[in-house]
Amino acid sequence: MLNLIKPPMLKPGDTVATVSSSWGGAGDEEINWRYFQGKERLEKVFGLKVVEMPNTLKGTDYVYNHPERRAEDLMQAFADPSIKGIISCIGGSDSIRLLPYINFDVIRNNPKVVTGYSDSTVTHFFCLKAGISSFYGLSLLNDFAENIKMSDYTEQWARKVLFSGAPIGEIPVSKEYTAQRLEWKIENKNVARKFEANTDYELLQGRETVTGRLIGGCLEVMDMIKGTSLFPELSDFDDAILFLETSEEMPPVWLLEDSLRSYGMMGIFNRINGLIFGKPYKGKFYEEYKSVIRLILAEFGKENLPVLYNASFGHNEPKCLLPYGAMAEISCEKPGFAILESGVEVFS
Repeated sequence: MLNLIKPPMLKPGDTVATVSSSWGGAGDEEINWRYFQGKERLEKVFGLKVVEMPNTLKGTDYVYNHPERRAEDLMQAFADPSIKGIISCIGGSDSIRLLPYINFDVIRNNPKVVTGYSDSTVTHFFCLKAGISSFYGLSLLNDFAENIKMSDYTEQWARKVLFSGAPIGEIPVSKEYTAQRLEWKIENKNVARKFEANTDYELLQGRETVTGRLIGGCLEVMDMIKGTSLFPELSDFDDAILFLETSEEMPPVWLLEDSLRSYGMMGIFNRINGLIFGKPYKGKFYEEYKSVIRLILAEFGKENLPVLYNASFGHNEPKCLLPYGAMAEISCEKPGFAILESGVEVFS
């Protein structure tokens, strides 16, 4: 069972570091404006001081070719007591390459707020392995740098999860969402993406209200981690609520089926108390994914495992933040989802 150390709460005036632990596009000339737009939001909206690590803005080619430098940035950010949080610039596809260079003692001894999603699942599993909680969701280039302004939903949950020691409480689905691909060109800077109406949570199966500590991430990245020393211990899934979401690659239905079947063969569905699934990107395969989830759980005799679908975390915008290891609740009667404790600790 997960028992993770919570990081200290963020406060206005705190210093946070940006890292390019996955794709290095934040440093590419054509989208560098987007990086500084997100940085400005962190400073003006939340009152934070933002610093870059030595390799954050060195660009795609350098960052790709030097996973050891990416790891150094991450380790330096953890070790620096003046840095209170670490914000991922964006996801990618290869941050598992940092694994040989990670010092888990440095992470364990310096718990601090860490946010990101998609390929940042790897960074979250670094934290999990080190015994500290981190926060799935919100990267600089996507969320904080949203054109015109940040989504009210995103800002609300960033404040409630990272800047407050109160229990997080009920997390409703965002009433609207977007997955529109608006190219990151400077001429699009003042063009707002088109949002559309969202639907509420769907209860795919289950009757009881269940609780459990949160563990999960991006489905395809977790598949990439399986079999490495970074994948969580099976006991970490005991009495947990597993959260999963799929990427902008919109994995085909057969891939979801194969992936979930592997969880079943690993015995994970026999260990967890519930499953919460994020809205598929652009709503692609929305109905098909539902059928596959039910099919695979039935194969393993888990027809009554509570499953909540269409949650607002993952690759659509806007999104909430999910603290690893926090006690959460799936209500089958409503249906609904809540986090029953704070995500951070308050120290005087």
